[in-house]
Amino acid sequence: MAEAHQAVAFQFTITPEGIDLQLSHEALRQVYLSGLRSWKKRVVRLKNNVITGVYPASPSSWLFVVIAILATMYTRSDPSMGLIAKIQEHLPASGSLSVQCQTVVSAVVFSTMLWLSLIFTMKLCLKQLLSYHGWMFEQHGNVSTTTKVWVMLVRIFSGRQPLLYSYQGSLPNLPVPPVKDTIKRYLESVRPLKSDSEFETVTTLAKEFEVSLGNRLQWYLKLKALWASNYVSDWWEEYIYLRGRGPIMVNSNYYGMDFMYVTPTPIQAARAGNTLHAVLLYRRKLNKEEIKPSRIPGTFIPLCAAQCERLFNTTRIPGEETDTVVHWQDSEYVAVYHRGRYFRLWLYQAGRMLTPREIEYQIQRILDDPSPPAPGEEKLGAFTAGDRIPWAQARKEFFSSGVNKRSLDCIEKAAFFVTLEDEEQGMKGDDPVASLDRYAKSLLHGKCYDRWFDKSFAVVLYKNGKNGLNAEHSWADAPIVSHMWECQERVAQSLSVAQVLAEDIDFHVFAFRDFGKGKIKKVKMSPDAFIQIALQLAFYRNRGMFCLTYEASMTRLFREGRTETVRSCTNESSEFIKAFENGEEAEVCRSLFRSASEKHQLLYRLAMTGAGIDRHLFCLYVISKYLGIESPFLKEVFSEPWRLSTSQTPLQQYELFDFVNHPDYIICGGGFGPVADDGYGVSYSIIGENMIAFHVSSKHSCPQTDSHKFGEQIRKALVDLLQLMTISQREASKNEQNHCPKPQNKKEL
Repeated sequence: MAEAHQAVAFQFTITPEGIDLQLSHEALRQVYLSGLRSWKKRVVRLKNNVITGVYPASPSSWLFVVIAILATMYTRSDPSMGLIAKIQEHLPASGSLSVQCQTVVSAVVFSTMLWLSLIFTMKLCLKQLLSYHGWMFEQHGNVSTTTKVWVMLVRIFSGRQPLLYSYQGSLPNLPVPPVKDTIKRYLESVRPLKSDSEFETVTTLAKEFEVSLGNRLQWYLKLKALWASNYVSDWWEEYIYLRGRGPIMVNSNYYGMDFMYVTPTPIQAARAGNTLHAVLLYRRKLNKEEIKPSRIPGTFIPLCAAQCERLFNTTRIPGEETDTVVHWQDSEYVAVYHRGRYFRLWLYQAGRMLTPREIEYQIQRILDDPSPPAPGEEKLGAFTAGDRIPWAQARKEFFSSGVNKRSLDCIEKAAFFVTLEDEEQGMKGDDPVASLDRYAKSLLHGKCYDRWFDKSFAVVLYKNGKNGLNAEHSWADAPIVSHMWECQERVAQSLSVAQVLAEDIDFHVFAFRDFGKGKIKKVKMSPDAFIQIALQLAFYRNRGMFCLTYEASMTRLFREGRTETVRSCTNESSEFIKAFENGEEAEVCRSLFRSASEKHQLLYRLAMTGAGIDRHLFCLYVISKYLGIESPFLKEVFSEPWRLSTSQTPLQQYELFDFVNHPDYIICGGGFGPVADDGYGVSYSIIGENMIAFHVSSKHSCPQTDSHKFGEQIRKALVDLLQLMTISQREASKNEQNHCPKPQNKKEL
């Protein structure tokens, strides 16, 4: 093992105290040179902070204001209305400055104050403009005068060439919806799921909560909203992610797949070199804020970019009660795992980023190294896959000081984690369905010890050149070895917990190619609403019932916004499905289908604009716990299981993909595990105009769920729904042709 470790300037020496790290001379040289690189980055960061701070103005506009004020003064007029004179009176007495110089200094001070006031006014105006969301509720192609004026004003106040974080200070805060509105929408969402008596009971609890405890909790929540930039995000991260004591593998993390049909190179080291180099280039652009601000697709409306700050160099630290997320400014290496060994791979030399070929050479030396792992080293990653409390206790006992702590720091401070697999994955011609399912399971949990699930993300590189991504939702952590002989039993315990969870996951991944969003739009329906109602229909056929359905929506129109829940199972969708399954007339079904689609779009828009249900109720619940008050209504709300958890994985930077000329370069998206033990997790990606990729997960231990059978139900539901709406379109076309008068001759034309 020493040869390969030396190749990457990192060695392990096993001692009774743990692992001793020996840095080579090249590593010490890197420390010196990285200091120079670090200072350059600080200068860039300072420059970007100034540019972002004055946006939507520019730093050069200060000089324009100063020159304008001085020019006005030389025309013997006073644009400050006496303020420059007052500033001059309060300047410190100095015999070296003439009266004229004092006047110029006073004018510069006034100009700077005026410039800052203008910037503040522009930011405030832009913030107020971005608080308007009426455009989202208007019909396509029917834009109101108000929205047209709003668009013009937003363009005026948005400035030019914004950096990644330029809009952060101008994004509005997430509003707190009225308790009355939230309860009304909640009752609507649970009506199709409850009997008359159950609904009457929950309605009574809701009304009691609204007139009593709800108003008290709402007061505290509004107070927090005035103080914090987002009243949800910090509590959501802490209580939903960081305080969870169960395994984050499967339950929290998710995965992303490589190209479905194309492998750029079958050489593992070469693919690794190109992949890692591309990720480093992205990180450099991210650090320089050269990436364009995220926007709602097809619009100029900016989205919050706060989550980009913790993408790299981030680790989740386990704790007995709650985990914490730690982020470092920069890291010049990655942690690499191969055949049970851990390596530190330097990515810079003399302040220069390594080329893909240089990275490939280092990776190949790791792959060629025949040495076995040290005792206890191979399965240490199982700590991050199992329950959090045993991992926190082991970390405190074995990794809290000395050599062991320094060893752990080497992994925790890595830019990200890399796993070099000895197996092949991807879609294979002999059995494409089963191979995709295996590929998904491998990316989600691997062997349960060959991923570092606490890191923000891990790049997985397979023997045949395929790659993939495993990421943790809260942005994560990592450990390494100490006292091997004492902690191996605890490693085995964590591994057994993780293996039971991994073996229970049933995955099915498929590409639906019968049609895509192109045909759905031709029948004048929202693709997302169409798919969500198809999922409802598939679940109803699969289980003979409706269930509480979770669809993730973003709230990044607001500062530090993350997600909100769209409750996709509605009165309208259930009425349509019952009518469709009971054989009602096609015209009736089409009308109900369109009503269900419109209701889903309304709910999605409400969630995006801060008028959702679940985050508001969640925060009210947190406050009730802080106050030590039990609420029967909130207890009822959070006891309901999400048996169908869904999420659309949007294709980022869509303009980079040309599916028409390069149809083989299709990415199949990614997926996640089921939320409920007796439910399904469904992730889908709308790819181009003619394909939808689905990732379906469930648990083998539940006799009521089967991912493959549910996948078949999804296929059938999609086809049935399009057939229903296509017949409608054909009939409409025929009617138009029958009612159109035919011209008799050329003169009439």
